[in-house]
Amino acid sequence: MKAYYYLISFMLFYSFGSCSNADTLYLNAIKAWQDTLNSEFQDSIESPLSKKDLALFKELDFYKIDKKFCVTASFVRTPEELPFGMKTTTDRLPVYVKYGEAYFNIDGKTFKLNVYQNQELIKKEGYKDYLFIPFVDKTSGKESYKGGRYVDLRISKNESLIIDFNKAYNPYCAYNHRFSCPIPPYENTLDIEINAGVKKFH
Repeated sequence: MKAYYYLISFMLFYSFGSCSNADTLYLNAIKAWQDTLNSEFQDSIESPLSKKDLALFKELDFYKIDKKFCVTASFVRTPEELPFGMKTTTDRLPVYVKYGEAYFNIDGKTFKLNVYQNQELIKKEGYKDYLFIPFVDKTSGKESYKGGRYVDLRISKNESLIIDFNKAYNPYCAYNHRFSCPIPPYENTLDIEINAGVKKFH
């Protein structure tokens, strides 16, 4: 669990920013995020990799950075939702609440993703405003991990959210079966190829 919270802390630390930043600044920010993620995976203490894979690891495989996949989504709060146990790759059922719905456009098509909030994690210092989007897209099982990917967010005071798929990352289960990882709910299946973020691990 320590590794899990370390990853969440890391992802949230690098989750701020805007799609409207100048191209050079934006590209540098994403590259810095990639470099830091690679550094974490190279760390023998924090890395989710097995000892065998760690010995051979050089860097993760990323899609080419594409600002098209950094979207400003209209956000609809759903305050009456009840807590539920989200399915994972094990028997563990972490308790989440559907916090709201994000609507966004890519290539002229509208998509929706449910945004969730982990009810255990928000009790920890620094995570009160943490939000979570697990998703599957048409690259899943092909170029990206078959079990889907994640994007982390912070609660916004506005009626919009920045969803940057260039920061979409794999669950630890993509690297090591000893971890227990949330499975994206069916409702978060996107009928589009999200060619951004981390690719599957070879």
